[in-house]
Amino acid sequence: MRTDARLLALPLAALLSVCAYPVGAQPPAEGNPAEGVELALPPGEEAGTDLAAEAPAEGHEDASVGEDANLVVDGLVQEPAKPDPATHFTLKALPLLETRCGGCHGAEVEEPGGALGTHSLAALLAGGESGSPAIVPGQPGAGTLMDAITWATYEMPPKEADRLNEEEVAIIRQWIADGAVWPTKEEQDAIRWQDAQAAETADGRLVRTSGGQSDAWTNRRYAPEDLWSLQPLPPAEAPLSTDALAALVDERVNARLADADLAPAAPAEARTLLRRATFDLTGLPPTPAETDAFLAAYDADPDAAWVALVDRLLDSPAYGERWARHWFDVSRYADTGGMSNDFERSNMWRYRDYVIRAFNEDKPYNEFVVEQLAGDELADASVLERTGDPKAVEKARLDGDYTPEEAEQIVASGFLRLGPWDNAMIADDEARQIYLDDVVNVTGQAFLSTTMRCAKCHDHKFDPLPTRDYYRLYAAFSTTHAAERNVPFLPSENREGFEEEKALVQELLAFAKAEVKQLTDKREAAAKAWFDERGLPYLDQNARKDLPDEQKPPRHVGLSTEEQGELKVREQDVWIWNRRLERFQPMAQSVYNGGETKLAWNGARKLRIDQKAFNTDPPECFIFDGGALEAKGEPVQPGVPSAPGLPVAGTSDYLLPNGVSGRRLALARWIADPANPITARSIVNRVWGWHFGSPLAGNPNSFGAKGGKPTHPELLDRLAADFIAGGWTFKRLHRGLMLSEAYRRSSRHPNPDALETADPNGQLFATFPRRRLSAEELRDAMLLASGELVESNGGLPIRPEINMEVALQPRMIQFSLAPAYQPSPRPEQRNRRTIYAYLVRGQANPFLETFDRPGPNDSCELRETAATVPQSFTLLNGVTANDRAAALAARIESEGLQGEAAIDRAFRLTLNRPASDEERSALTAYLQDAAAVHAEVEVDPPTYPERITRSLVEEFSGEPFEYTEILPTFENYERDLKPEDLAPPARALADVCLLLLNSNEFAYVD
Repeated sequence: MRTDARLLALPLAALLSVCAYPVGAQPPAEGNPAEGVELALPPGEEAGTDLAAEAPAEGHEDASVGEDANLVVDGLVQEPAKPDPATHFTLKALPLLETRCGGCHGAEVEEPGGALGTHSLAALLAGGESGSPAIVPGQPGAGTLMDAITWATYEMPPKEADRLNEEEVAIIRQWIADGAVWPTKEEQDAIRWQDAQAAETADGRLVRTSGGQSDAWTNRRYAPEDLWSLQPLPPAEAPLSTDALAALVDERVNARLADADLAPAAPAEARTLLRRATFDLTGLPPTPAETDAFLAAYDADPDAAWVALVDRLLDSPAYGERWARHWFDVSRYADTGGMSNDFERSNMWRYRDYVIRAFNEDKPYNEFVVEQLAGDELADASVLERTGDPKAVEKARLDGDYTPEEAEQIVASGFLRLGPWDNAMIADDEARQIYLDDVVNVTGQAFLSTTMRCAKCHDHKFDPLPTRDYYRLYAAFSTTHAAERNVPFLPSENREGFEEEKALVQELLAFAKAEVKQLTDKREAAAKAWFDERGLPYLDQNARKDLPDEQKPPRHVGLSTEEQGELKVREQDVWIWNRRLERFQPMAQSVYNGGETKLAWNGARKLRIDQKAFNTDPPECFIFDGGALEAKGEPVQPGVPSAPGLPVAGTSDYLLPNGVSGRRLALARWIADPANPITARSIVNRVWGWHFGSPLAGNPNSFGAKGGKPTHPELLDRLAADFIAGGWTFKRLHRGLMLSEAYRRSSRHPNPDALETADPNGQLFATFPRRRLSAEELRDAMLLASGELVESNGGLPIRPEINMEVALQPRMIQFSLAPAYQPSPRPEQRNRRTIYAYLVRGQANPFLETFDRPGPNDSCELRETAATVPQSFTLLNGVTANDRAAALAARIESEGLQGEAAIDRAFRLTLNRPASDEERSALTAYLQDAAAVHAEVEVDPPTYPERITRSLVEEFSGEPFEYTEILPTFENYERDLKPEDLAPPARALADVCLLLLNSNEFAYVD
């Protein structure tokens, strides 16, 4: 549905009616990975075909150009329309019996369900506990099996996701109708071998992988269209010019439009283009001065003005702030660890600023990939190169003696610390598995557009991703350990406000320590009395903790139940504030390489490098059958996914180095290899989607069979190839896309009915898709319009004002409540861009959450932009919008503007245009009426508590208790301007400003 964005020139009530938000998707042993590709052989032939011999050797960068990588395409044969019964059973029916029935009824099951086995013809003929045969050869309707798999009786398999579809049911029916032949194992092997000689048949295409957990999976065929992302990219010997890149976009897009007999929309107006490009590249609206300058330049020379605009915006520091936020949706940035404790990751802001710098400096994407996955290994290599001493590498890890370049590389590997993780109440090996599973999956999603977790428990159901490859990647990260590392601050890192913020944390820490001391002094006084009564020497709590109970006082002697509960809270607060003090130290949330190591007792609360791990062997890795730690299967070595057909550099196989170090660096370089067919496709597809509202391939995190296929495959491939040829740089790609006619089209089509019929989902790009501003853009745009936005060069996270009920509401963490949210004390600190806001996993910002900012626990490929009723209420009644409206009114009033001039200025600051005569007239009249109403109403300004009382239940006794929490931020708090601070005329103008901030025209980009 396409909505008219115009703000109608109507009285206030009618204007509100057009506000933005109206009410109403048996394997071979590990070794050479190529050994995993053992296709079934005829009886009598020796197994172990080494397909690695066919793989490209070192210098493989050009080896796959023009070929189908690991897609077997030679020897195409035409399979008969109806294969003989033995072949039909072996290649089609038997795999279904093994994969869909074998889990409960297979040969390995001690007590098969219903006493029915499906592993042999004899078992099926015998039937189960019903006494009836499961099948009657030649009579599909006579046994119990067909009724079960069609869900006419038993509903087997019982899960809807595993239920056989009509085609699969027909395969079983045909097998029974053909006489239920069941060839011998030798005959089956011969049939599979013969089938494997044909690279592509009517059933699909073979893909060489490291091998599945069964021959049936290894020899499975795939629809060629599902393998599109594994095809090699077309050759691009030299990068295209920006104009040629734009022409390529238009040529391919227009060709699809012509095929659909659909005319493109006309070019958008200059003002629309300015707002579109400025939000797109910077996440901010154009200012009135920028609008005037662009319109004048556009009148003189539209093309030159447009090129100059794009170049100016790409040179703006705001560009990196906007596009880093896109990456954080994918990588899941947050300042806390989530889960039961939600411990702060005090220095994660350094990774945030690294990403912003990377975009502003136009860091090549291949370098961006390598630094995030293996920046610490790059730093280790650099230290070794400049010192020649392996011991210096270990010493640098501990004391942080790094150059600025090395320090930034270690900060970059904070990518591997972004996922939610805590080890509280979890066994160490399980906590370790949770971390590694998370890293494996986000690496696949972010860089390879592959959902790796789908292969954790079994070979992938739809894609050529064997579970062996999952655990090879798991092994690649198995020597990676999380730590807060000593890393010197960079000259480019902003340390403004360190001392003031540190003083606040120290005040909170001192209060918590004083409360702990008061309670422990009382406890120890009672303990001394206990020892004195028994004539025993006094021992402090640490000295007596291991004594028998009869030789020491009760653990909480002298404390009431309430005091016992409060002591736990205060001790937790001491940990929390000590942790936050690390924010001001030269430390980084990062990783290091080590062998077997034991997680410290305090785990996620305080992660440090374990020096002992430097000299231990790497852990042995296995396939965990069903994903269970207890079910160790075949051993695996570190490796890369095999389906792309790209060996690890310097090898002829898919194995990574097997030492403690070097695994991730080799993996990262394999991902960033120009010959990797997925990596460039993945990021180019994302960039297209962030520009045009929808990606060329519908699921940027999943290029597999169940993901959306490319609407313009040749365009995506050629853009990806050119992206590599052009040095993997983003700004060049931005220019090529934005200079195209497709990007500059109007969002309105001359024939909406024809558009709806030919392209209901907007995948042909006949128009430019209209979009709502993201949550961050809404807040930042309001701050810019009101004049409150403060430019920043990163640094410590800011804490914007949020709804006070949310800020002060109790937030449970393990054994305690988290401290209350206290906003930054001064407007110039908190009214910075939203990307710099403190992002707590356990406490979402209500404004941003309402407007669909994704949660940071899972990688987000595309944001939701649904219009909901709470959004209307939030923009109209929420503190964020109302405070901005008040500040905007005050800004206009400070410029000496009143009446129609004030209305016109408000329009230009919010909607980038002057008000129409009708709008100006209607709203000027409203100003007079509203000022009179406001003059009769007195509103008390808000107050902020300096202390609050918390209630909690003591965990062992179940008794409630209360304690006091201090909020020192509010002792000298400089609050944002509120509507109630304004005189009646300015408050009336704030009403008009609020209306404009609620308008469809403000909240949407055409």
